[in-house]
Amino acid sequence: MSNSNLEAFIYIVNHNDGSRVMKQAKKHGVRGTTAFLGHGTIESALLDFLGLNDVRKELILMVTDEVTGQHAMKGIHKDLRLDKPGRGIAFAIRVTRLIGSRGYIRDRSRENRGENEMHEAIFVIVDKGKGEFVIDAAKKAGSRGATLINARGSGIHETSTLFAMEIEPEKEIILILSEASETEKIIDAVSTECEIEKPGSGILFTCDVTRTLGLYQGK
Repeated sequence: MSNSNLEAFIYIVNHNDGSRVMKQAKKHGVRGTTAFLGHGTIESALLDFLGLNDVRKELILMVTDEVTGQHAMKGIHKDLRLDKPGRGIAFAIRVTRLIGSRGYIRDRSRENRGENEMHEAIFVIVDKGKGEFVIDAAKKAGSRGATLINARGSGIHETSTLFAMEIEPEKEIILILSEASETEKIIDAVSTECEIEKPGSGILFTCDVTRTLGLYQGK
């Protein structure tokens, strides 16, 4: 994986289409993906009257280099016909650090960004049941809170089959909003406690946060 231009590609698609996104991503060279359930809303008087305006969605997250991600995006677009209304949306955001995929990769361009980014978002993806260890390690290192989300994953160290059917293992995603000055200490603690750098143990990545509301700053 390239040491620069890392991006998190995010797809929001209809329920049951998530596996198609994950399969296409793997086919085009993405090493691992994670999916979780969500809900979307559609403004329609008829659907609202029928109580069907709340639509089940799947959100698929993958972190890879820009070239691989765009290549996968073309395949996913073609397979799911995302150009058609109501089929889904996709977008990408820049990743500043990545741990758990061939070591520790850092986007060097962030070193010249100045002090405008006061916070960072830390995403950690681990096997189900290990999320609490991530949260505990982060708190000991200075984190003031975290959010845990249940998900499922598909990666190169996770494939299993049952009666010739692929099984997608359950995952947990932990989101931590950290002051930029505290981020390195938190990710070091989480990486050490959960052995993120070992193959198949999980993945951690960070993104810059440009605006926040409601974050408690007390000590």
